[in-house]
Amino acid sequence: MSQPQQTSVREPSSTPWQQAWLDRYPCDMPSSIPYPRAPLTALLENAVREYPTKIGCTLYGRGMTFAEIDERARRLATSLIRLGAGPGKHVGVLLANIPEYLISLQAIWLTGATALQLSPLMVAEELHHWVEATGCRIVVALDLLAPNLQHSLDHGPLEHLVVTSLAERLALWRGWLYRIERYRRGGPFRLRDIGQVHRFDSMLAAEPFRGEVPVNPLEDVAVLAPTGGTTASPKAVMLTHRNLMANALQLRHWAGGPDGQEGILGVLPFFHSYGLCVSLLTSWAKVSTLHLYPRFEARAVLGVIEQHRPEIIPAVPAMLNALNIQMRKGRHDLSFMRVVVSGASALDPSVRSEFESHGCQNLIEGYGLTEASPVTHVNRLGADNRPGSIGVPLADTEARIVDPVAGLEELPVGAVGELIVRGPQVMKGYFNSPMATEAVLRDGWLFTGDMARRDGAGYYTIVDRKKDIIKTSGFLVFPAEVEEVLMTFPGVAEAAVVGQPDLEKGEVVKALIVPRESARIDLYNLEEHCKLHLGKHKRPRQIEIVRELPKNFLGKVLRRRLREGGMAPLPPSN
Repeated sequence: MSQPQQTSVREPSSTPWQQAWLDRYPCDMPSSIPYPRAPLTALLENAVREYPTKIGCTLYGRGMTFAEIDERARRLATSLIRLGAGPGKHVGVLLANIPEYLISLQAIWLTGATALQLSPLMVAEELHHWVEATGCRIVVALDLLAPNLQHSLDHGPLEHLVVTSLAERLALWRGWLYRIERYRRGGPFRLRDIGQVHRFDSMLAAEPFRGEVPVNPLEDVAVLAPTGGTTASPKAVMLTHRNLMANALQLRHWAGGPDGQEGILGVLPFFHSYGLCVSLLTSWAKVSTLHLYPRFEARAVLGVIEQHRPEIIPAVPAMLNALNIQMRKGRHDLSFMRVVVSGASALDPSVRSEFESHGCQNLIEGYGLTEASPVTHVNRLGADNRPGSIGVPLADTEARIVDPVAGLEELPVGAVGELIVRGPQVMKGYFNSPMATEAVLRDGWLFTGDMARRDGAGYYTIVDRKKDIIKTSGFLVFPAEVEEVLMTFPGVAEAAVVGQPDLEKGEVVKALIVPRESARIDLYNLEEHCKLHLGKHKRPRQIEIVRELPKNFLGKVLRRRLREGGMAPLPPSN
C-alpha cells in the first residue's frame, strides 16, 4: 500500500523459541512489515487507484469493478450520514455475502462509524439484544432477514432500516421462489421507502461523499463482532482499524503471489471475522477479485469455483467435506488452486486426502480467533506445510505456551499449556466489558483459552480446549448460552450441552436433560422452544433425556463423561 505516514512496529524479541519459527519463513517473507497509519478505507481506495477497472467482485456471473464498489460506497456514505451515522455510532450489517456487504462496510467506515456484525443465523431475540446493547440506530439488512428487526424498529433503539434484495439477481423461477419466501416470513419490508425503511438502491442516488472524517486507526473501532469470547459468554469484540488492517496485510504477505491478478473465493460468511478478514479484506489488500456466493451450497459453490477458478480458497473442514461428497459424482481438476486454507476446527486427515486427490497441492491449516482479527498462525506453503499443526505465527506475531493455571510460567518445547499470542491484530477489548477484557488481555498478551504445544521447529498444534466451546461448521457455540434456554423449558431440572464429533460439521450440539420429578419432556415442543430462542447453529441436534448428570465433588458437571456417553437414559414423551 502506498501510504505516506507509517508507524514503526515493535521488533519481535530474539529468543531462541521464536527464532525457531522465524527460520521457517521463506527468504521473500518478512518477519516484520510496516503498517500504514490509515483507516481500513485505504485498502479499497488503494485498489481503485491501482486497478480501477479490475473486477472487484462477482455474484451469479455478474461483475462489479473496484471503482464501482467505491463509487456506490461513497453514495451510500452520504445517505448514512444524513440518517445520523458518524464517529462513535454503530451501524449494523445483516446481510449475506453479496456486493452490498462490501459497499456497506466501506460506506460505514467512510462516515467514521463502527460496523456491528449481525448474523443471519440470529433469531429476533438475539438481534434485538445486540441492537439494544450497542445503541445501534441504523441497520443495513437483506429483505428476507429484515422482519427479525421489526421489534427493534417498533420499540427502539433502531430508527432506520436500509433494505436490499437478491430477487432481481436470481433466475426468473428462483426469483419467484425468493419473493414467496419473503412474503412467507411476513416482512412489510418490500422494497419501497416507508418512513423508517429505506431502499438500498434509493440511498445510492445521493452524491458521492468526498470528505474525510478523522480516524485514529490505533484506537477507533472499525468492527464490533458479537462472540462468546475466550470467557465462554456472549460478548462483542472491538477490532480497531489497525487490528484488521494489520491482519489483512499479514495475510497478504503470507499468501504471496502477484497483486491484481488472482481471485479469492468469498463463501465463508463475512459476519464472522474469518470470512471478513481472510476473504474480503485480504482480497482488497491483494487487489484480487472476490467471487461471492450468498450461502454455502456444495453443488453451487463447486460451480462457482470451476467457472471462476479462484487461486485462493478460504475454507472450513465441513465445507471441504461437502465439496468432496459433491465431487464424487464426476471428475474434477482443482490444480488451478494455489492455496486452500482450512481453519475454525481440526481438519480430518481423510477429508484432506480426498480433497488433495483432485489436484489441490497446497491445502494448509491455520488458527485464529475473533479476538485476534482473527488469524495468528498458519502453515507455510510448499514443503514446510505440516498437516495436523496450525503452523507458525504470522509476521509481527508472538506466541507462547504457558501454564494453564496462572499463565505466568512459559513451558518448554513439547509441553501442553495455554496458547497466548501478542501482535498488532489483537483486539482492543470487549465492548463495555472491562473485567472480561482484563481476564484475557494481560500486558498485551491474549490468553486464547486453547491448549496447545510447540515443537522444536516452532510449529504449534492445538491439543484440546481449555473451555468447552463447541465448534460447528466453523461457528462457535457456547454451552452456557444453550443451557440457559433449555432451563427455561417447563419440566427441565438440569441441562448440560456438549459437542459431539461430526464429519460434516466438525461437531454438533448435544443436549442432555434431567427432568423434574414426575415431569415428562415433550421433545417436539422442546425443539420448537429452541427454534424460538436460539440461532440455527446453536440448536441441539441430539437431545437425550437422562436420570442424572455426572458431577465431581464440587458439584461441577463432568463434560468429558458426557461426551463419552453411557448416561442412564429415561424414555422421552411421544
